[in-house]
Amino acid sequence: MELEKYVAFKNKVIANVSRVIVGKDREIELLIVAFLSGGHMLLEDVPGMGKTMLIKAFAKTLDLQFKRIQFTPDLLPSDITGLNFYNQKSGDFQFREGPLFANIVLADEINRATPRTQSALLEAMEEKQITVDGETRKLQLPFMVLATQNPVESFGTFPLPEAQLDRFFMRIDLGYPTKEEEKAIIKMNIGNPLEAIGAVVDNQELEYIFANLSAVSIRPDVMDYLVDIVGETRNKDSIQLGVSPRGAIALYKACQAYAAINGRDYILPEDIKYLAPQVLNHRIIARGAANLDKSRELIEGMVASVEVPLENMQA
Repeated sequence: MELEKYVAFKNKVIANVSRVIVGKDREIELLIVAFLSGGHMLLEDVPGMGKTMLIKAFAKTLDLQFKRIQFTPDLLPSDITGLNFYNQKSGDFQFREGPLFANIVLADEINRATPRTQSALLEAMEEKQITVDGETRKLQLPFMVLATQNPVESFGTFPLPEAQLDRFFMRIDLGYPTKEEEKAIIKMNIGNPLEAIGAVVDNQELEYIFANLSAVSIRPDVMDYLVDIVGETRNKDSIQLGVSPRGAIALYKACQAYAAINGRDYILPEDIKYLAPQVLNHRIIARGAANLDKSRELIEGMVASVEVPLENMQA
C-alpha cells in the first residue's frame, strides 16, 4: 500500500476544489472520506452556502460523470431511475436511463420529493443497482449520491424517514464563512469559477486507491473503542433509537479512508473520536426535537464518556 498516493490524492483534490469553495478544507476532506468509503453524503444547510457548487467542483475535479436531479413534489420514481418506453420504429420496448446512471448524482432539495420518490433511491444507494419492471441494472462505479436539504424551511417538504437517512454515510453542514473568506468568495464569483478548474485525478489513480484501501488495519483495543462508542448510543436515556450495525461499519470504513489520506495504514482512536459525530449524527433519534448541531453534541458527549485506549498504536 503506497500511502503517499493517498496523501497526494487528498492534497490535489482539496487544492483544486478550494479554487472554487473558500475556507472549507475540512468539509472537502470529509467529502473525500465518504467518497473513498463508497458512501453517500447529506449536506444540510440554508440556501446559498455553496452546497451545489461544492458538489459540482468535486465531480469535475475527479473527472467523473455528473447528473443533477431537482427534487420536487411532482417528481416520479421513473424520473430518476429511468423507464421502458415503446419504440415505434423498432417495434419493441427500450430502456431509457434516468439520471441515476452517473458517477456523482446531486439530489438537490431531496426533502421536497414525496416519500414514494425518495424511496426509489434506497436500492441505488445500498446495492448500487436499480430495478425497473422486474429487471435489475447495475449502476456505474464509483457511484455517490450527494443530497442537499434546507433544515429551516418545512413548508412543502417531506422529512426523510430513518431508513432513508441511514443510507447516507455522513451528514454535514458548511456553515457561514469568516469575513475574509466572504470577501474572497465575492471576488471569486464575479465570473464562473467552475470554468477555471479541470480534472486532477485519472481513472488509474482512482482504481488503485479503491483497491488498496482495505489494507488499513485496526488493533483489537481500538476496535473495542469503536464498538463501545456505538453501543453507548443504545444505552442513553436521551436517545430513543441508537446506531445500527450499518452505522458501526460506516464509522470503521470512514476511519480507514481518513487514516489512509493522512499517511497511515492503521486507525487511531483520534480518528474515531473525530469522525463519530459526522458519521453517526443522523443515525440516532434523540428524545425531543434534535437538529444537526444537537445530534452532533450528543455524539460528542458519548464519545467523551468512553475510555480511550492508551496503548502505543505503532507498536
